[in-house]
Amino acid sequence: MLIRRGDGLESSETTSESIYLNRREFMAAAGLLGAGLIAGAAPLRAQGDQDPAPVGKPFGLQPDDKPTPWKDVTGYNNFYEFGTGKEDPAEYAKAFVPKPWSVQVDGLVAKPATYHLEDFLKPSVVEDRIYRHRCVEAWSMVIPWRGIPLADVIKRAQPTSQAKFVEFTTLLDPKRMPGQRSPVLDWPYVEGLRLDEATHPLAMLATGVYGRDLPNQNGAPLRLVVPWKYGFKGIKSIVRMRLVDKQPVNTWNVANAREYGFYSNVNPEVDHPRWSQASERRLGQTGFAAIKRRPTLMFNGYADQVASLYAGMDLRKNY
Repeated sequence: MLIRRGDGLESSETTSESIYLNRREFMAAAGLLGAGLIAGAAPLRAQGDQDPAPVGKPFGLQPDDKPTPWKDVTGYNNFYEFGTGKEDPAEYAKAFVPKPWSVQVDGLVAKPATYHLEDFLKPSVVEDRIYRHRCVEAWSMVIPWRGIPLADVIKRAQPTSQAKFVEFTTLLDPKRMPGQRSPVLDWPYVEGLRLDEATHPLAMLATGVYGRDLPNQNGAPLRLVVPWKYGFKGIKSIVRMRLVDKQPVNTWNVANAREYGFYSNVNPEVDHPRWSQASERRLGQTGFAAIKRRPTLMFNGYADQVASLYAGMDLRKNY
């Protein structure tokens, strides 16, 4: 890539009950057990064993927000294309080769195009940003991302007046992504944002983390980052962005609409049906801090920047 330039949890807190109970069935369907790979294997420590120094401008951080260690950022992930366990992506994405890569940008735009990654991401616009992140499963991280503003890509495509939403699609390739061999979700993974959300200055397309190229398990080579929303909105390994006039049907809403809405804004007042969202546990900390829960902040602490996007909306109904 030519780019130079954003824990101790119980199983009931971290994984859907039906997926947890059927995990061995999933692994067998994906061909992982037959290959002799063990669930819960040690996380991948890519590009060296030492934690790299975080780089980037901090956005919306609290005084006690410290970057989550590299081993947790890259070793504890949700990426069902490579398995349903948190350690699975680091193990089963090792052989994934995210290059060459192209991204199709089309739909209701004046200038549709298919970009090769090196042409799509110009070094002059790539930025380093440190964001807070909150998972719907009640854990959180602070991550130093590297990427480009999503608004720049959308502006380049010149949306028409009919465009109201952006639909994102992940690569569909069961040979390279073994989790897609199981019907645990309806593949390929699809997500969406309202156009004003997608063009907000905080929204970005990440190409790296901790100043390095994005590891496979974190969504290489290109993933969405929207820090005021729950983590599952951050679709990974993006191959298409389509501007549309109707709200996209996103994958987790299709799988379980009762638990996963379209907006998915971090809101401590709207609980997940199976656990509270009022507090969270920060990964990567040690000692008492490792078990201490902290209050969840509205919009994950980015209310001053994004609350105006939802003025007048019922945030309980539009969860």
